[in-house]
Amino acid sequence: QVQLVESGGGLVQAGGSLRLSCAASGRTARSNVMGWFRQAPGKEREFLAGISWTGGSTYYADSVKGRFTISRDNAKNTVYLQMNSLKPEDTAVYYCAAGRVWHNVAVGSNYDYWGQGTQVTVSS
Repeated sequence: QVQLVESGGGLVQAGGSLRLSCAASGRTARSNVMGWFRQAPGKEREFLAGISWTGGSTYYADSVKGRFTISRDNAKNTVYLQMNSLKPEDTAVYYCAAGRVWHNVAVGSNYDYWGQGTQVTVSS
């Protein structure tokens, strides 16, 4: 089992920044990829960014490329999502997830464990 706890969400004005954290515990060695997703009301869950747990490879959705940065601190078993130039359309619940294989990094079904989510609200 892997437990994931997100933090860092909140209310920010358009153009502002937030950094989300995802603390992982449990059998994290079995998770080869960590990802960030979001879901806005009435919309489907959307992949944002992924990072390989050991190799440091990253992959981004086009919608956030250049604005969001995923990183990890293996010593702390924590994954981060730095979000800059936030827009009102970035408002959503943000989730981190632990997955199995890197080549399916953007596929939700690749992820076995999910955090509880953290709300991000961007005001205009």
